[in-house]
Amino acid sequence: MNNFNEVEQKVAESLLQIKAIKLQPKSPFTWASGWRSPIYCDNRITLSHPAIRTYIRQKLAQLIQEEFGSVEMISGVATAGIPQGVLVAQDLGLPFTYVRSSAKDHGRQNLIEGEVVEGQRVVVIEDLISTGKSSLQAVQALRDAGCNVVGLVSIFTYGLDQAVKNFADAKCPMFSLCSYDALIHIAVKNSYVLDSDVEFLQSWRKDPASWTPAQ
Repeated sequence: MNNFNEVEQKVAESLLQIKAIKLQPKSPFTWASGWRSPIYCDNRITLSHPAIRTYIRQKLAQLIQEEFGSVEMISGVATAGIPQGVLVAQDLGLPFTYVRSSAKDHGRQNLIEGEVVEGQRVVVIEDLISTGKSSLQAVQALRDAGCNVVGLVSIFTYGLDQAVKNFADAKCPMFSLCSYDALIHIAVKNSYVLDSDVEFLQSWRKDPASWTPAQ
């Protein structure tokens, strides 16, 4: 018996189906951080699939309304959070901004692109959460600009303990449509991985920075 809701399971199925998420327990990936990982996620691929893109947009918008109520602006985290954020802002009829990873080195040297009004209730959109570091840098930039950032939503989270702590420390509620546990459940159910791979996949999340593939 599992506790995963319909949205979690449908998003997991979709991400696996279009290979936005790949699980390779026997042949791990190497992330930009240098971490070795049996999972790789590129949710930009959802943008090329209209039905999946629409479902994700609708469910992110619904999640925002359920968890945060009245919101005055949507802001995306560059770069993968920008298109998702635009779609959600359009769905909710709200203004949109996005936060760069670093300020431009020319012109007005903007870190935040778009019109920011001090005191606005803002929800930040991200495509996925690993440690949460880059996402929370965007949150802080918006707060520094006078925004009232009420929380962040994403398509997928790895559910790392470090991310949970980072968001708690930043006093920024975070919600995702799909979790690592739900993904593994669906991956086993639909034969993307074997039952025997589950313990191995779960061991990565316990200590991703020092995890090494089984020999």
